[in-house]
Amino acid sequence: MTYAENNLILYLTYLIYNIKCIKDIRNTRMLVDEIRKQYKEAEPIFVNDLKTDDISRPALTQQLGTLCRNHVIEKFDNGIYYIPKKSRLQNSVGPSADTIARYKYVTDGKTVKGFYSGYTFANQLGITTQVPARVEIVSNNTSAIVREVVIGKQRFIVRKPAVKINADNVYVLQLLDILKDFDKYSEESYESAGEKVREFLKSHGIRKEDIDRYLRKYPASVFRYYYELEMKNVFT
Repeated sequence: MTYAENNLILYLTYLIYNIKCIKDIRNTRMLVDEIRKQYKEAEPIFVNDLKTDDISRPALTQQLGTLCRNHVIEKFDNGIYYIPKKSRLQNSVGPSADTIARYKYVTDGKTVKGFYSGYTFANQLGITTQVPARVEIVSNNTSAIVREVVIGKQRFIVRKPAVKINADNVYVLQLLDILKDFDKYSEESYESAGEKVREFLKSHGIRKEDIDRYLRKYPASVFRYYYELEMKNVFT
């Protein structure tokens, strides 16, 4: 190889390296703009939700690492990041495990993906004072019938729904789900519990046809509680 050829190869190598660096800088800036546009401080950022069609997964991982080292974002766990929020003590504050679970499995404020169930919902409904050790969720965002999910140091039970959940049917399905094992969750008399269930129906504008549309997707026990809790009285 001649001296001139060697210099040409070195020049081309240098040129390619610089082009790559420029492209990486551009992609990183685009990623930062995307994150700041889509997410608020202390809001979970799931890698799989990032719109990065022009960036390969290895390159994305590298760029997220760079942003972490520069404190633009912080890493909560594998695949989960957030824009740090400064507290009054100037400490970096991120999302809680409950917030991450809600965004991933229940709703991110834009799309309804699931609902709280079991003792978690029973407590919200006011038919029990028990606070579960593990929050229970029914969600579209799982392929397993039931699985335990660990987020940070907190454990969650996530179940697959009988019917796909959306903004229109979420409260109907949430109620029908707890009716499957109502006696297990309720500490109230049928009269007292029935009042709270009927109030839930009214507050969420649930109609008889909404119930009828999904009732047959659930076990026979749901029919029993439907009548014993006098839910039909709401529709008369």
